[in-house]
Amino acid sequence: MSNLWDLSHIRPQPDSVLEGETISAMFWNAAAQRADKVWLREKHLGIWRSWTWAQVATAVQEVGDGLMALGLAAGDTASILSNTVIDWVLADLAVLSAGGVSNGIYPTDAATQVHYLCEDSRTSVLFVEDDEQLDKALEVREHLPLLKKIIVFDMEGLRDLDDPGVMSMAALRELGRRCHAEQPQALAQRVAACTPDDLAILVYTSGTTGKPKGAMHTHRGLAYTVRGYNALLPRYETDECMCFLPLCHIAERMGGEYFSLYTGARLNFVENPDTVPENVREIAPTVFTAVPRVWEKFYSGVTISLKEGTRLQQAVYAWGIRVGERIANHVLAGEPVPASLKARFTLARWLALDNVRKLIGIHRARFLVTGAAPISPDLVKWYLSLGVPMLEVWGMTETCGASTGIPAARIRPGSIGPAASYNQVRIDPASGEIQVKGANVFAGYLNQPEKTAETFTEDGWLRTGDVGAVDGDGYYRITDRMKDIIITAGGKNVTPSELENELKFSPYVTDAVVIGDKLPYLTVIIMVDQENVEKFAQDNDVPFSNYASLTRAPEVQGLIQDVIDQVNKKFARVEQIKKFFLLDKQLTAEDEELTPTMKLKRKLVAEKYATQIRAMYQPGGHPQG
Repeated sequence: MSNLWDLSHIRPQPDSVLEGETISAMFWNAAAQRADKVWLREKHLGIWRSWTWAQVATAVQEVGDGLMALGLAAGDTASILSNTVIDWVLADLAVLSAGGVSNGIYPTDAATQVHYLCEDSRTSVLFVEDDEQLDKALEVREHLPLLKKIIVFDMEGLRDLDDPGVMSMAALRELGRRCHAEQPQALAQRVAACTPDDLAILVYTSGTTGKPKGAMHTHRGLAYTVRGYNALLPRYETDECMCFLPLCHIAERMGGEYFSLYTGARLNFVENPDTVPENVREIAPTVFTAVPRVWEKFYSGVTISLKEGTRLQQAVYAWGIRVGERIANHVLAGEPVPASLKARFTLARWLALDNVRKLIGIHRARFLVTGAAPISPDLVKWYLSLGVPMLEVWGMTETCGASTGIPAARIRPGSIGPAASYNQVRIDPASGEIQVKGANVFAGYLNQPEKTAETFTEDGWLRTGDVGAVDGDGYYRITDRMKDIIITAGGKNVTPSELENELKFSPYVTDAVVIGDKLPYLTVIIMVDQENVEKFAQDNDVPFSNYASLTRAPEVQGLIQDVIDQVNKKFARVEQIKKFFLLDKQLTAEDEELTPTMKLKRKLVAEKYATQIRAMYQPGGHPQG
């Protein structure tokens, strides 16, 4: 890794590295150009298996020809209901190559949601990962008259299945091979017939305020944006990246699959969500994109590990991170780093900081990328102190991912950076809302012209719903979501995300929702980090029988009160949290309170725990006794 005080290795790449005005054309050009090079890697039965571009192209050819044989016409929609696996990418690229529209469905969605998404998108072919996802599809199949076929990636446990409406991915590829032998140019003709203005993908937004909306992105918008990404966060064919966030979310679809397709960077698939920490250490990515929860988890893991270390190890780390902080302060201020400090930092890395980076798996990282939710500025500075720059990006489904980004040469924790070169960003003077305009902005919501119209201003700017500010250097800062700003009974405006980010910086807090709109003071609902709090309980002989009893233990309540007390010191009295409530259930993506990207849904949490919230506003009342 290059030295932290020399960030010239992270320079924009404005020139095109791959021809093609549609994603399908880009892919086939890439496969021809990089045929024998490795693109995808996955771990199977404990062994990493590599896919060259030529091997991926063969599989996409077979799946694409198979889809056409099943009757998938240009413009038809195929949906993919699966975790993040290589077959997801093969199916996606095959659908696009056949001129179809590709739609992803979260694997955590219930059967009723699968029905709505398939019906709304007019899905004719549905790919599912395994028997668990197949069960959902079969449950709603009779209500989907347009659905012609269900394709299963993994047939384990389904060997005896005899259903004419269901076939395996292997059988689809075999069908494609036979059809290709008869009509070898059929798929290539579909690729050539696809135009930049054709609809390429649907990305359904969270349905927290009504039914999910299908954001439409054309090939032109995707190709334009992926080229712009390289001028923002450059990648090379020598880079190793990880693919583990949901591919149906715009972040991994654009920043993972399509950006890697464009640049040629290798894409490594984790085994499953639970093995991410282990796989990071194995892969040691050179560029690593993740959501704040992942970065918080790594930090808390290091913090807890240090508590188990010897006094000497703790002292060496404390000295090393202080040296790193001094380096970071110079870098953030744009000041030259003294030679003596460089020498101490080299020693600090050798003695402690390199070991911390290896513990996480970021020892080869040129830079880290964070997005999809606000992150604590202190956390950004901590990674910088380790010697790894963390660059924050901001965007949304409707902007095809990142619209702003922090440049490596001018990192400012707490900011989302200036507008990306490929779009315009402005602050609405009346509302303070951040608004975006550019070829990366989506084509509207499927079947919802009224919602589409509401999303744009009269002069054509996208309303993002985020409130922010911009400084004289063009750096934007998010203050909060328009709908989330709290106005207390005393008339004080509070941005809850600032408090929540500070709370989540603790290794004992996974997520937090601050409450207080039209109320006399602020309270908070907290989801604790199960692993770290359990370890705290075990180390301090705190008895508990399950997760609920753990959250009710007086010692754990005291632990979280200490966290809140420390956070409160950073805020004015009217912005301080007076009471709290710990969720007594460990939530997963299957629970309605969490979004698929593992964020607590503010409105739903406030409604579901209204009784506990009311208790925090009663004289002497406490929601957990």
